[in-house]
Amino acid sequence: MRKKTKIFSSLLCSTVLMMGILTGCSDSGKDTSNNAAKEQKTLTLLIDNQTTLDGIKAVADAFEKKYDIKIEFETRPGGAEGDNVVKTRLATGDMTDLVYYNSGALVQALNPEQNFVDLTNEPFMKNVMDSFKKTVTVNGKVYGIPAGPVIVGGWLYNKKVYKELGLSIPKTWSELMKNNEKIKAAGKTPVIGTYKDDWTTQLIVLADNYNVLAKTPTFAEDYTANKAKFSDTPEALRSFKKLEEVYKKGYLNKDFLATNYDAGLKMLAEGKGVHYPMLTFALTAIAKNYPDKINDIGVFPQPSDSPDINGFTVWMPAAIYINKNSDHVEEAKKFVEFYISPEGMNAYLSKVKPEGPLAIKGAKLPDDVYPAVKEMLPYFESGKTAPALEFLSPVKGPSLPQITTEVGSGIKSAKEGAKLYDRDVEKQAKQLGLPGW
Repeated sequence: MRKKTKIFSSLLCSTVLMMGILTGCSDSGKDTSNNAAKEQKTLTLLIDNQTTLDGIKAVADAFEKKYDIKIEFETRPGGAEGDNVVKTRLATGDMTDLVYYNSGALVQALNPEQNFVDLTNEPFMKNVMDSFKKTVTVNGKVYGIPAGPVIVGGWLYNKKVYKELGLSIPKTWSELMKNNEKIKAAGKTPVIGTYKDDWTTQLIVLADNYNVLAKTPTFAEDYTANKAKFSDTPEALRSFKKLEEVYKKGYLNKDFLATNYDAGLKMLAEGKGVHYPMLTFALTAIAKNYPDKINDIGVFPQPSDSPDINGFTVWMPAAIYINKNSDHVEEAKKFVEFYISPEGMNAYLSKVKPEGPLAIKGAKLPDDVYPAVKEMLPYFESGKTAPALEFLSPVKGPSLPQITTEVGSGIKSAKEGAKLYDRDVEKQAKQLGLPGW
């Protein structure tokens, strides 16, 4: 998923200023500099403008106090526009020292071997879960640290409205559509559409991967090898049909093409919109902007057509990468080590609550997690989760947001959209030089 994404902790050296002299670095964590009067160093970090910064800034502040190295944030748009910014800045040598970006398939397109620092043999990486490392590994080398918790893609819903209307959590797509009819009859928006931010239009398609794999377990492998396509695999095509159906039945807000992500969160928090297909990183933004409403927000998996198939599609967190051409690689390594250290994680959690399990070995969720997180945990505990396709395959076409926008607004049919995406994927697979293409 583009976005965001869309956070953590294991420690390095601490800077000790004593009598105007910086002492050498030792096992106790002291800095190696011998120049007490030198100017404070600054690291720059590029991040999308829709990621909540509170937790990351808390880590940056704690890092600055410890090492006297400042983190300066630069922002970029989300979605395809933001991807182009990242690619352009890397290509022109104008990239920041640190880069916050997706893990999974999308990072493959950034040529990490050329652009990012290899972290494979860094001692602090032993604390990162292998399941995450796989998502930032290219040709056997690991390039990023987890910048947040594991999240799910599903349907955020307003629990207060559900209670008012006597609705139950749907276990099938048909039951969800019936709930939408009741919500519409009550004068509220059944499904929030925020198509002004086109990356949000992908969720219904992408969050369906658990259901696709339940029926066709080899789809990811076959898709990667060019043996299966969205347009000719019934279960995968069904994902596009679900998006199409929501539009055709009139369940979206009337101004869905002009509504953005922030406005969508407001609609959900206030109960004017009842369902929002979204990643659970949105919980942090809701908690920040509508703290009195966060307990009204829950989440359930995107339903399949069978009550026997019910589970979450999971997104590994976005990652922080180090620009290989940075003039401050060693300082950047200090930051990423601090970020995933217990000290860094404590700083992060002091400002935000995790939107899902953490990707650090031994890390535990606090007791006061959001109600929506408590709703998703049983699925993790019972093994009813599956990774999003972009974490199982290096292939993710860059035009998916535009295609899902067209299908989700009636410009293209589900079948037409799936075929367009198959062509989009083919271009990318050939660029990556994948076998079978």
